[in-house]
Amino acid sequence: MILKVYTSLLLLFLVNSVWTRTVRQVYDDLDPDHWSRYTSECPQECFCPPSFPNALYCDNKGLKEIPPIPARIWYLYLQNNQIETLSEKPFVNATHLRWINLNKNKITNSGIESGALSKLKRLLYLFLEDNELQEVPAPLPVGLEQLRLARNKISRIPEGVFSHLENLTMLDLHQNSLLDSALQSDTFQGLNNLMQLNIAKNSLKKMPSSIPANTLQLFLDNNSIEVIPENYFSAIPKVTFLRLNHNKLSDDGIPPNGFNVSSILDLQLSHNQLTKIPPINAHLEHLHLDHNKIKSVNGTQICPVSIALEEDYGYYGNIPRLRYLRLDGNEIQPPIPLDIMICFRLLQAVVI
Repeated sequence: MILKVYTSLLLLFLVNSVWTRTVRQVYDDLDPDHWSRYTSECPQECFCPPSFPNALYCDNKGLKEIPPIPARIWYLYLQNNQIETLSEKPFVNATHLRWINLNKNKITNSGIESGALSKLKRLLYLFLEDNELQEVPAPLPVGLEQLRLARNKISRIPEGVFSHLENLTMLDLHQNSLLDSALQSDTFQGLNNLMQLNIAKNSLKKMPSSIPANTLQLFLDNNSIEVIPENYFSAIPKVTFLRLNHNKLSDDGIPPNGFNVSSILDLQLSHNQLTKIPPINAHLEHLHLDHNKIKSVNGTQICPVSIALEEDYGYYGNIPRLRYLRLDGNEIQPPIPLDIMICFRLLQAVVI
């Protein structure tokens, strides 16, 4: 399972590397004689670097509207302006856009012209963080791979808004105003290739339902979640990184084997209300339990395998893979119990 996860992440890295080399090759092959034409097409409010002719930098210019975008542009930087509207007109010729950064503007849902985004057929990355959106904009370009909507005022997700985004791998909705009622059983339907879902810093009291099955990273920090449903993670069998820091989880809110999941490598439960370490899986590598109410640690009880059995198999058996354990901010007094070290032989750091 771990090999599959790392293979997926390596594949993403290689794809991005190939993409970068391809783009750079295009730039290297450009005829310098054409740079004057590129300069003449450049909106006067923006900057068009000759060494990066497919990029248009219009950030930090005090713009209130988007200027006409030349046809050659792939990467568009419009962050840190005063833009309130997003219409179709500036993008009429920009049919090759891959990347738009509109972070830190004043865009509202009413300011987005219907169809203005969905007509950007080749768009892969859309950044709309730190705006004034109250719901996820729709319709969206079907080819999107990343959608970043952090730090808006989003309290509503329109029905079916993600249903056609089969290529989306990352969805960031953290620090908005989402309640449990905003996340229905079909909210994330269609996100078949989603790998990272960030819903941290919202107002959730329950674990969201129907998380896409291929999700590797799930971030739910800074909500008010109290309970983990029985067998919750069986529906997301590939989840590897799980963050639930700054919630209201207690011992009673966690099923007996709630986190005993073989796919989870990094589990973060800091700043909750736990008084004991929940059962974990032998595959877990990083465990964050700082700032809870844990008073003592019994290595024999929390060891995911029998210590006697571990002695028999030694380093060639299914020994626990925990490498990092954080327990500071609890009521535990040093030294570290010896049975912790006997069980978790691969431990490299313990913070207590």
